[in-house]
Formats: sequence, structure tokens, C-alpha cells
Amino acid sequence: MTQLSEKQQPRRGRIFPEYTIPPEELARRKAERTKFGLRCREIFERIRPELIETHYNWFIAIEPDSGEYVLDLKLEGIIQKIRERYGARNVKLTAFRLNESGVCGTI
Repeated sequence: MTQLSEKQQPRRGRIFPEYTIPPEELARRKAERTKFGLRCREIFERIRPELIETHYNWFIAIEPDSGEYVLDLKLEGIIQKIRERYGARNVKLTAFRLNESGVCGTI
């Protein structure tokens, strides 16, 4: 009878383990994103009632440090306006939809 040789299974793992982000860093980044989103949401809730009447279901992008916002009917239009206004500066914005929930879409 012939014996089958046990073939060694290849090890599974990260291709570049030195690029692994520690869990503490991931948690810190998530906390920063949440804090940023809450600041943007606060501004959105403040300006939504006056804008929802004339711009229902439009997109709005908010920059929380200055309180500036950009409006457009389409997402592509918002992106173009942001490029025109801020140029090559590294600025963070949050996008909302001017409706009851502020959600841009569903997954």
C-alpha cells in the first residue's frame, strides 16, 4: 500500500506584517472621526431647517472649523465646488443630504 505524504499547509498571514496598525491607533483614529462627524452634524442640524425648504434633497458638505458649507444638487457638483473653493489645500469635510435624516444613501 502506498502512503500519502502529508503536505505542509502554507501559512496564512499578512504580506507585510510590519505595516500592521496597532489596535490603540485604530481606536484613536475612530474616536477622531466620530468627534469630527459630531461637530459637522451639530452645524448641519443648526442650518438644516432654513435650507431644507429651498434645497430639499440637495447635497451639503460642511467644514466644521469655519462653519462654511457648500451646496449642490449632485454629488459631482459638490466635489467640483470644493476643488474650486479649497484648491489643493488638505481640508476635511463631511457630506450630508438636506432631508429629514441627512443620509446621502443606503448600502
